[in-house]
Parts: sequence; structure tokens; C-alpha cells
Amino acid sequence: MGKVKEVALRPQEDAARVSGLVVKTARGDRFLLTSMIQIDADAKVRASAPASEWPEAVTLDDFFLLERDLLDQQIIDVHGRKVVRVNDVDLHPEPANGGVNIRISEVDVGLRGAVRRLLKGVAPAAAIEAVVKKLKPRVIPWEFVDLIETDPARRVKLRIEHERLSQLHPADIADIVENLAPAEREAVFETLDEEVAAEALEEVDPDIQASIVESLDPERAADIVEEMDPDAAADLLDQLPEERSEEILEEMEPAEREEVAELLEHGEKTAAGRMTTEYLAAPEDATAGQAIDLLRSFEGGVESVATIYLVDAQGKLSGSVPLQRIVLNSPTKPLKELTAKPLIFVYENEKQNKVAELMDKYNLYTLPVVDNQQRLRGIITADDVITLLREQR
Repeated sequence: MGKVKEVALRPQEDAARVSGLVVKTARGDRFLLTSMIQIDADAKVRASAPASEWPEAVTLDDFFLLERDLLDQQIIDVHGRKVVRVNDVDLHPEPANGGVNIRISEVDVGLRGAVRRLLKGVAPAAAIEAVVKKLKPRVIPWEFVDLIETDPARRVKLRIEHERLSQLHPADIADIVENLAPAEREAVFETLDEEVAAEALEEVDPDIQASIVESLDPERAADIVEEMDPDAAADLLDQLPEERSEEILEEMEPAEREEVAELLEHGEKTAAGRMTTEYLAAPEDATAGQAIDLLRSFEGGVESVATIYLVDAQGKLSGSVPLQRIVLNSPTKPLKELTAKPLIFVYENEKQNKVAELMDKYNLYTLPVVDNQQRLRGIITADDVITLLREQR
């Protein structure tokens, strides 16, 4: 009565279960639910209802179609941490309530699928299978696949999100994103959690960073930038056109906006231009126990907690206490008795090369940055220096 034209799924209901088949007939396209389908021992697909009862395939907007939306399209292989192109799809049928339950088991991203599709209709099916069996399979289980949908309306309607991708390390997400087309990058960053998106964005190449942020609407971009380390956020906004940067700053929360705006005032190649304002500082009379309480309430990045700095009543830097000394001592131990000697710091306007030199010489994880009155303004972390050295290669 007809040939299967499409295989349809509803990802918003079940990401792997086939909802029905679109069949091309002489009377137009028909939609067969899986409850109306049977598959015999020879793998022949048959309808369990007469053709006169087959419903018309009126609208397919709510469906994800394998031919249209998956074959030859790029997907994210979250297990292999890479972007691949789909050549074929393996469907696994099981009897269910008089009909059949069909699920996607894996996708073929290798030569097997490409050859099978290339020879389809040209050579007998048995001959094609004899050829492809000699080729090494390259398949990805469907549970390791993240789909990319660039149309925002369809993305929302089909509830296509990147939950699996979100579980990868930010550096792996960055590598994946850099291999996508601009529209696909935007689609990924539109659906990632803001915190995950921020961590990944910090790992992305600066040029691509800027293009991603420019592609997002200002409110979404601001949500992501707010979650970035202040120094990384400032570096990013400094790359953007001034008008775009101002738009994003306007959408940010006042506290985060003030932090980033302050950093933007400093020269990019100075110590202040490299510092973050997320650090741990305690009064000179604080104890190890109070320092631990400070650590527990700290919301900044883990790379900033290697050292707690001591400041006097005017905010002047007076000491640095390594985290190891704090956890190895009694809670009542005064922090000023645990300070590292000598006290190493750098002034705001010092050249960034001096920063790298000091951190290398004294094997520092963090380096405090002070103003001309020696008031603590921020810190530079080892991560910042690694980024600096990478840029200078």
C-alpha cells in the first residue's frame, strides 16, 4: 500500500521510542501509530489495520523525524566527547499489546552506514549487507547522544535540552562547542544551565567566546556572564563592541555589574587586569576556626581558596595564610601565627609578566594584588597565569 517515508518520535514524551511511521501512499501521506504496526519474522513491516483506516499525516511539527532531523546531521557524542555526523539509525522492535514497540538503540557514524545508504536502491539488500559486514562498525548508543536543534521554537516544543552534555567537564564542553557551526553553538548555550555555560565559556577560545555571547540576547548573555569569574567576565566583555558590552552590563545584577565594571577600568596587560575580586580575607585577629567558617560560606571558585589573606581595619594586606596550615592546626590558633613569610604581593599597575615571574619564583597558587596604599583589591590565581602563558605562545 505504500513505503515508509519517515520515522517519527516525540522527544518531549520519550527520547528513544518511535511514535509512528509516515507512509507515502497513492492517496497521500498516512501516519501509522506503532499500535497499528506489526513486524513479521522476515522483518517485513505490515499494518494491522486496513489502509482505509490509516489516518492522514496532517501535521508533523510536534515530531522529531529521523530522515529530516537526524540523518546527515551533526550530533554530540557525550561519551566520546566529540561532534559526529549520523549516517544510519538502528531501530529495535519488540511486540507490545498487539502492535509493536520500536526504540532507537544506536546511531551509525561510520563507513558502514554511509555505504549502506549510498548503495540503497542500486544493489540488492542482501548484497549490500554482505559488503557492509566487512566494514568495521562505528556506532554510538542512543543514550550517549545529544541532539542539536537550532530553531528555538522547535527546541522548546520538542524539549530538546543538553542534560547529558552538562555533565561533562567544562573543558570537554568547550572542545565540542568549538567544533560546531555558529548557529549550533548558540543553540547549545541557549539550553545549558547558566553555571555550566559560564564554566564552559571560560574554556572556549576568546574569539569564539565573543561570537557566542554576541549571538545571545542580552538578558541570556548577562545570566551567563554573571556566573563567570569576574576577571574572565571582564576579559570577555572587553573583547565585545562597547555598545554590546554596555547592553550586557545593564542586564546584570548590580553587585556583579559593579565588580566587572571595576575590572574593565584596568589595563588588560596589568596585574589588576588579570585579577579576580573573589577571594578570602579575614581580620588580623581571626582564628583558624573562623577561617574554616569563612571557607564554608565562600561562593567563589575553588582555585581561589588556596590562601586566606589577613587585612587590617583599613583593608591593608598584612599577611597570607596557606590553607594547609589552617586545617592542620587547632580551631583556636590565631591566623597571624600561621602566616607565610615573606609576604608576596603585586601592585595593580604592575605588568602581567611580573605576575608570572613572582608566581613561578615562589611557587604560589594565588598572588594578592594591592593598590598604592597596599589595600587588598583582588588576587591572581594559577589558572589566570596559565591562560596568560597560553596567550603568549
